[in-house]
Amino acid sequence: MSRQTYYITTPIYYPSDDLHIGHAYCSIAADTMAKYKRMRNYDVYLLTGTDEHGQKIERVARERGLEPQEFVDGMVVKIKDLWELMHVDYDGFIRTTDPQHVTAVQEIFSKLYEKGDIYEGVYEGWYCTPCESFWTESQLVDGLCPDCHRPVEKTSEKSYFFRLSKYEERLKDLFREQKDFVEPASRANEMINNFLKAGLDDLAVSRSNFSWGIPLPFDPDSIAYVWVDALCNYITALGYPNEPEKFDHYWPADVHLVGKEIMRFHSLIWPALLMALELPLPKKVFGHGWLLFEGGKMSKSKGNVVDPVILVERYGLDAIRYFLLREFPFGSDGNYSTEALLKRSNSDLSNDLGNLLSRVVAMITQSFPEGFPSEKDFAELDAELTQMADGTAVKVEKHFEKMEFSLVLEAIWRLIGQSNKYIDLTTPWILAKEEASRPRLAAVLYTLADVLRRVSVWISPFMVYTPEKMREQLGISAAGAEIEEELSSWDSAAKAGLYQDDFRVQKGKPLFPRIDVEAELAAIEKLDLS
Repeated sequence: MSRQTYYITTPIYYPSDDLHIGHAYCSIAADTMAKYKRMRNYDVYLLTGTDEHGQKIERVARERGLEPQEFVDGMVVKIKDLWELMHVDYDGFIRTTDPQHVTAVQEIFSKLYEKGDIYEGVYEGWYCTPCESFWTESQLVDGLCPDCHRPVEKTSEKSYFFRLSKYEERLKDLFREQKDFVEPASRANEMINNFLKAGLDDLAVSRSNFSWGIPLPFDPDSIAYVWVDALCNYITALGYPNEPEKFDHYWPADVHLVGKEIMRFHSLIWPALLMALELPLPKKVFGHGWLLFEGGKMSKSKGNVVDPVILVERYGLDAIRYFLLREFPFGSDGNYSTEALLKRSNSDLSNDLGNLLSRVVAMITQSFPEGFPSEKDFAELDAELTQMADGTAVKVEKHFEKMEFSLVLEAIWRLIGQSNKYIDLTTPWILAKEEASRPRLAAVLYTLADVLRRVSVWISPFMVYTPEKMREQLGISAAGAEIEEELSSWDSAAKAGLYQDDFRVQKGKPLFPRIDVEAELAAIEKLDLS
């Protein structure tokens, strides 16, 4: 029986400058979801990549004395290095300059042109080069781009248009009948109220006043509009239209994960293009919020970005990945601050998780260094904690399926907090003083070790190194690869009592050493985090 597929995509990033923590936020979320689905035995395909054409890229490259291809080649190396550092374990990386993508986009344009869904005309209006977006006069806000609020340029040029208006009613039906096509619901409402209700104009899909792009097969003097070129990546990366095997296997996408500022392209224009191509639509487009810094969206032009490489070097990858998906509800905007990152690391990771593991391992080492005895005196308190862990398993899966990452972690950390309280209620340090209490002590420490085993599995999609460190200290890793693989599987976390009596714990370094927040904030004031 073949495994169920799960195809998840990030936006393909525009490599006009180094990526910042806001870009990493999206990719880490997609990677976390992919890791979770892999642990559930899905056949996962995580796609990311780079959107390398357009007027902005051409201008930036020329300003740096480089040819556009030379410029983007260098940027892609840095982006791939960043995803390796962040452990974004993608299955496919597409570049819009890849020859197979170029050929596929030309074939797509030919299909739409021959069908009559693309026609020749003249575009007169406003163009935002940073966003590579066309805007009408009525869509401008105070004469500026409604997305990035920067100046736009008046342009008049020969252009080919896609009959977007032809698919307006089908798009309205889509939003009306498939309520979860666009999430969160607030994003769907924006698309309906701001665009569909006003009516859709045909879309200019070519440029003719610069050359850095894909030449149209029926007019080599025109190039594909960068957004149409970019949107096609989700199917060309799977071999469409000439290599159907992978495409037929993974398409339609289960979720396109994108920033909220590009929802119009993904939830209106992209579905209309797929309708025109007579292809199935993606199951979901999820628009996450922005990471805000000092009150505004992170942007290189504003000089308010944060370099993820520096953060990882100073605080560790797992702390960064945890913070980004715990601090803010996914889908909403979140205010980034390094102080919040440090406090979250100290409270959740050092105090709660790290301290719990350290206390449990130390007590087992002291009382049962050779492993647990078979005789254990379990009580109601033990059953209550185990039942809470069973309930956590249900909550974790429920929230994961909705990409409610902060709620997944909240449920796990509620169990961790209760485990620390359980230690205070059961007083194992007192039980350890009396030989007659050893069966009761064994039950208490066994219950804690088994909960920690389960926690190490649930945090695995979020954290790269911590789960393995936990299993090492709990003595699971030393039991052999086969046992470790079994006890690190997703299914094992749903079951209580799988921790084995003969595991021998090993005291290790603190998972997350405490940080002197005041001293660290003073130190980073002297650094350039951008």
